[in-house]
Amino acid sequence: MSERVPVLKIGEVLLVSIQVDLEDQTVLDLQDDLAERIVATGASGVVIDITAVEIVDSFVGRMLATTAAISRMLDAETVVVGMRPAVAITLVELGLSLGGVRTALSLEKGLEMLGRPSDGRRAVRP
Repeated sequence: MSERVPVLKIGEVLLVSIQVDLEDQTVLDLQDDLAERIVATGASGVVIDITAVEIVDSFVGRMLATTAAISRMLDAETVVVGMRPAVAITLVELGLSLGGVRTALSLEKGLEMLGRPSDGRRAVRP
């Protein structure tokens, strides 16, 4: 039985913090859980925190791109946060540009990108 990745709600944003090894079934469960939570909550954004991810391969890169595409189809923008330099280098070397996936260095910056400042104030969009 695979571990489930928790999907937490912070206002209008869902937070996915990946703290486990990403096996095939774990990823499929995460994508199903996230899609259901987006629809159930009407979330406008998704933050995927990969701070704990030290090693990536093409599977992890495709998972991030696919998960972001699923969220986009359900009208929720996705930001991947906490990418380590070695992870970024590996993804580029594998030829995975993660097209359509926005990134930020920290959770705070990711929330700000989605229009929710980390200090709790609502961002004003031009």
